[in-house]
Amino acid sequence: MVTKISVVIPTYNRKPILTQCLDALEKQDWQGDYEVVVVDDGSVDGTVEFLKESMQWFPHTKLYLQDHKGPAAARNLGIEKAEGDTIIFIDSDLVITEVFLRSHVEILNQHPGEKVFTYGRVVNTANFENPTSEPFKITDMSRAYFATGNVAIAKKWLLQAGPFDEAFSLYGWEDLELGVRLKNLGLKIIQCPEAVGYHWHPAFSMDQLPSLIRKEFERGKMGVIFYKKHPTWDVRMMIQMTPLHQILWGLLSLGGTLNEKTMAPLLQYLIDRGRSQVALEIARIFLNWYNVQGVYEAYRESS
Repeated sequence: MVTKISVVIPTYNRKPILTQCLDALEKQDWQGDYEVVVVDDGSVDGTVEFLKESMQWFPHTKLYLQDHKGPAAARNLGIEKAEGDTIIFIDSDLVITEVFLRSHVEILNQHPGEKVFTYGRVVNTANFENPTSEPFKITDMSRAYFATGNVAIAKKWLLQAGPFDEAFSLYGWEDLELGVRLKNLGLKIIQCPEAVGYHWHPAFSMDQLPSLIRKEFERGKMGVIFYKKHPTWDVRMMIQMTPLHQILWGLLSLGGTLNEKTMAPLLQYLIDRGRSQVALEIARIFLNWYNVQGVYEAYRESS
């Protein structure tokens, strides 16, 4: 049975939305014992100073600091400092509903001692003022087995599986890699759709493209680390390192001809008409192509 929850949140330069995240965690209708373990990963936007000055508003929060090492290292420090028997991982740009903790706990308490963890629903939104007003969309559906955006698990299973691999120092895959090890231990996922988190990000704009492209190449590099640790077909499919993905995204992007330059007029047209989400989904055509290119480039370099 759950006796104490530790909500582990790594953060890096997300002060405005982190404030909403922590505020929502203070409004939970669950009356049990819980703490919020925030690990700052070397923020330079005033996050640390703000939190130190505002702790009276967030009485459940404990702050720990590290140099900029990435989310894997931050979550490992959070696990180390956590006092709870149950860990809930969320991201610092997630705003949760009042029944969030209670929903996870109620399901976990139905399976005391069993090898299970709960996985909540994540809804993407660009609405900063009222993120929880966003409806669930088909693009919010996830087939991930273990993703740290909204998951609750007994601490003992994390300790048994081993820490997040800090070799994943760039963007992507550190949580899914741990998920492979948890699956090998026999843990089962239980969906918890009532535990909803609203993942805020700014509305898509053209000036985000360089960062998004860089992330796709980073994700490719980290994907190869994932595959080197677990050289299975399932992992190849996850990281898009298959001929199928080369053909699919090559065809859709016309061999890279459809890219951030050639598609810029269409994307900007959609953004100007308030269709930024549609523009982003179209941009994913060439973003996925860059990801596939990044995977194979990283694999050649590592061979």
